[in-house]
Amino acid sequence: MKVDVLTETVIDRHRAEVAGYAADPDNAPKWYVNIMAVDWITRPPLAVGSRVKFLARFLGRRLEYTYEFVELVAAEKLVMRTAEGPFAMETTYTWDDYGDRKTRMTLRNRGEPSGFAGLAAPMMAAAMRRANTKDLARLKAVLERV
Repeated sequence: MKVDVLTETVIDRHRAEVAGYAADPDNAPKWYVNIMAVDWITRPPLAVGSRVKFLARFLGRRLEYTYEFVELVAAEKLVMRTAEGPFAMETTYTWDDYGDRKTRMTLRNRGEPSGFAGLAAPMMAAAMRRANTKDLARLKAVLERV
């Protein structure tokens, strides 16, 4: 069974600022609830082809996975796909202007878990939606505090 979770928020900051912060893998542990650490496999700066390893905790399990960045349009869109990890996942960020100085950010996770994770896909999608909602709320809080 496939998983497709889309969440969004509006952040009271300019699009370039939101995108610059959210797209920087080094900031992920600061706003992703479940990401504990990030390790660059390729050298920064972020570009198409960059690979980054994430250490996370999700549904009580420790996960390590490597994302490869496959699309990057400055302050508009970022797409990364798992190159290594427990299951295939694609994560997409988009940023759009929302009024004068606000940004609407969407976070979409799509994938097709296999094995036990495949059987638990509906539960996994609900947990991802809750986590993504918390992540975007945390991102909003971090950026609006600045």
